[in-house]
Amino acid sequence: MYLTQEEESVLEGEQGPTLQKAMEIITALGEIYGADSLVPVTSTQIAGVSYKTIGDAGLEWISDLDGEVVVPSILNPAGMDLERWQEMGIDASFAAKQLEIIKAYRRLGIRCECTCTPYHIDKTLASFGDHLAWSESSAVSYANSVIGARTNREGGPSALAAALIGKTANYGYHLDENRVPVITVQVECKLKGADYGALGYLAGASIGSDVPIFKLISQPSKTNLKALGAAMAASGAVALYHIHGVTPEADQYESPDNTLIIERSEIDDIFKQVCENGPDLVALGCPHYSIEELERLSRLLDGKTLNKEVWVCTSRAIKRSNPDVIRNIEANGVKVFTDTCMVVSPATERFNCTLTDSGKALKYIPNLCGVRTQLAHMHDCLKGGDVD
Repeated sequence: MYLTQEEESVLEGEQGPTLQKAMEIITALGEIYGADSLVPVTSTQIAGVSYKTIGDAGLEWISDLDGEVVVPSILNPAGMDLERWQEMGIDASFAAKQLEIIKAYRRLGIRCECTCTPYHIDKTLASFGDHLAWSESSAVSYANSVIGARTNREGGPSALAAALIGKTANYGYHLDENRVPVITVQVECKLKGADYGALGYLAGASIGSDVPIFKLISQPSKTNLKALGAAMAASGAVALYHIHGVTPEADQYESPDNTLIIERSEIDDIFKQVCENGPDLVALGCPHYSIEELERLSRLLDGKTLNKEVWVCTSRAIKRSNPDVIRNIEANGVKVFTDTCMVVSPATERFNCTLTDSGKALKYIPNLCGVRTQLAHMHDCLKGGDVD
């Protein structure tokens, strides 16, 4: 792999041990995956934030780093709402460690707006053709597929290394030849709402890490695309997909003969997987809700009272800039949490069954939280919360 003279000097430790560690991570990945060089990145999105997932070892590693990021960089969700953690039922010792992690990242110059949907709050972080180093699976999918930027599914350490160096190794989805679809997914039924999460749940499990191109009857919104990609990244490892007539790169490709057909009955079966005693938590906002989703939720809730615990997760920036919408949602008994989500927070673990509108959460909550989960459309999730 070719390195410039400056890159070589960083690797040799001439600019300090932190940058040397970062360059070692980047070049090691480049060697493993056959990169020819490094490529500058526009931004990074860094996972490995929740104390639940990185523990004391991760906190120690981050705290030992010295320096400052050289490109705009933002964090993934933490393990709790950084201000309302007590309302989530978070233990004080967990909260203390989580706040230490945030402090360590902030010291490196990273924006501590903990969200899996950075594209909702800052459109300058990713544009068509930009090279990125993003690490949260649904954010990677959205950046590659919907925006048309270029990023691999980075690990937390490699995304942080790219933030400190300003570059990543030039392999994988940074290269044209790896963005070509290899399988066609044909869906001949109309889709709405959480159908896209169910479709992604099914498709990801079949496709694995391949690049699909979809033939759809329905015209998906960006909210639908977010849900589809998030579910495929969770049930499989799909980091890039195309949809004819919808996503920005799709029309330059032919549909491969290799075809996966997904029937209406298969999608419906996902919604039939229910908990025997019903849900005791309704959890929405995985990935984080946009303002459009929050406004729809507010309309559905208007004048109703919920008798079960209902959470909705969004970014702090979205919540702060839309106080009237948030006020109406919370007036109807919903708790709007920021900085976190039900997947990476230990708060979810005290429930027996979670009802969600997210195909991503449907896959991750049982695996990461040990809680049974069932899928429903947003309006049906509210009915599952026992609406009066």
